[in-house]
Formats: sequence, C-alpha cells, structure tokens
Amino acid sequence: MTGEKDLKILLQSMKPEMNEGEYVFCTAEKLPEIDLKEIVCFFKEKEGITLIIRKELADQLNLSYGFIASWITLKIHSSLEAVGLTAAFSKALTSKNISCNVVAGYFHDHIFVAAKDAEAAMKELHRLSEEGI
Repeated sequence: MTGEKDLKILLQSMKPEMNEGEYVFCTAEKLPEIDLKEIVCFFKEKEGITLIIRKELADQLNLSYGFIASWITLKIHSSLEAVGLTAAFSKALTSKNISCNVVAGYFHDHIFVAAKDAEAAMKELHRLSEEGI
C-alpha cells in the first residue's frame, strides 16, 4: 500500500484532524530516559537529536523549548512520492501568515503550527480541501 499520488485527490481528501495537546521541539545529545511511546518524532542531526514530544513531558524532563505547537494530521494516506501536497498547504498557510513545520510519516503528513494559530490553520486547510487546486 503506497498511498495516493494524485494532488487533486490528496487535497480533496486530506481531512485535517487536530491532535489533542500541546507539542514542543527539543534537542538532546542522546535520548533521555523516556519511553519511546511518549515520543511523537525524533530525528538525528549532526548537532544532536531533535525530539517532538508533549509539552508536559518536556517540562517533566526539564528540556528547554521555545516553540509551542499544535499537531495537525492529514488523514489521507499520501504517497511519499506525491508531488505538490506540501507546497499547496504550506502556500495556503503562508497566505494567512501561519508558519508550518512538516513531518512526513509513512501513512500521513503531519503539520505542526504555533498553538495560537491552530484554529486559523484548520480553517484554512478545510478551505483548501473544499476548493482544491
């Protein structure tokens, strides 16, 4: 199962869904004592490990962060080879001055926006889905 590639179908069927809670991006030189089930995402970079975790967990672990985000999942199973989806939704969010940080999973695209912009981002993503390209 490789996912959808057609941009029109992707946009019409993306079904953005807000995940509960607040999320933060943190960095560490090594993984702290943390259950892997608690980590939304981690990515190894030369400078250290980037973690995306719930804000409450970062606070418990005394990890510093600056950006408090809401997490939106596009429910369509998009192909990792799909062309234009990220560009389309990032352009739409840019038009509303909303920053987005994107993580592509095997099944879905995940968008992290500033918590203060979450409602406006959802509204814009629904508008984009209804209008398509």
